[in-house]
Amino acid sequence: MSLSIWKDRKVLITGHTGFKGAWLSLLLEELGAEVVGYALTPEDGPSLFDLADVASSVDSRIGDVRDLDALAGLMTETEPNVILHLAAQSLVRRSYDAPVDTYTSNVIGAVHVLEAARQTASVKAVVNVTSDKCYENREWTWPYRETDRLGGRDPYSNSKACAELVTRAYFESFLSTNGVGVATARAGNVIGGGDWAQDRIIPDAISAFKNAEPLVVRNPKAVRPWQHVLEPLVGYLQLCGRLLEQPLEFSRGFNFGPSMADVQSVACVADMLSACWGDGAVWQHDSAVHPHEAQLLRLDSSEAQVQLDWVQKWHLSEAVDRTVAWYKAWATGENMRDVTIAQIREYLACQTHDQS
Repeated sequence: MSLSIWKDRKVLITGHTGFKGAWLSLLLEELGAEVVGYALTPEDGPSLFDLADVASSVDSRIGDVRDLDALAGLMTETEPNVILHLAAQSLVRRSYDAPVDTYTSNVIGAVHVLEAARQTASVKAVVNVTSDKCYENREWTWPYRETDRLGGRDPYSNSKACAELVTRAYFESFLSTNGVGVATARAGNVIGGGDWAQDRIIPDAISAFKNAEPLVVRNPKAVRPWQHVLEPLVGYLQLCGRLLEQPLEFSRGFNFGPSMADVQSVACVADMLSACWGDGAVWQHDSAVHPHEAQLLRLDSSEAQVQLDWVQKWHLSEAVDRTVAWYKAWATGENMRDVTIAQIREYLACQTHDQS
């Protein structure tokens, strides 16, 4: 599906001040959309939202998705055609320390977005971005398909499974009767420039390497589906396009993960990051005891490839190269809005690769 459908389209992004939300805001700007963002203020420290000056081209509103009145009022005022719901507490380890905040953000927040959407006549499509961790992880070698059982042992993963159920209930009970398409998107582990979240390998690596220190890795044998952040974001937009055309047929969950060749261990990614950064960068294993995290996670993205014509463009080595290049540009004081938009344009212009 052509991304030209986004020109002049009114879009609401929740969580636009976060890592994925900021990239999505700039991507939609590049495609000519009219973007309204609703989110909390960025956390202290560097943020892609600030460095890329996202607020200069987006109607940026600060607020909490747990405030239903404010959210509903915003939708009434701005009349979005499409809603991309990304606002969330997105960290597994933080969910152990703040389970209530995790559930209220990820479950009640989803309820509020969907409730406000059903009160807004202009809304025709909603995509709720959940997580690949919404599945009941059985540590098996097979990739998870959209029909596999939902679950989640930690509060974060479990909250995303709950958000999946909430989304389905709202579609079947309310939004389907109004012809509104509602889907969920379950992406793999994303990497890219501008991520400074705690306990993620990219920000940890950049912090260590800049200070000529070893990257400390807590779970090197864990296997994850790695992809550049632009891969699933384009997938979300293609899913929205299908929802606008055929809301009933495409109102379901879709996986957005990389080829099986890019499902690699944390140790493999740490090796790639060290080699790409250079300057003697190394990593070491942190042998301390940490909260439980799944060891093995793979996604089957056949549905998105076949039904949405979604194709991976950058494989893992290319994703790592561009991620490290972004942070090196930041470290030398370059204009990060220009750098980020240049990578978006490069991604949109490049030819697709065969799936492996």
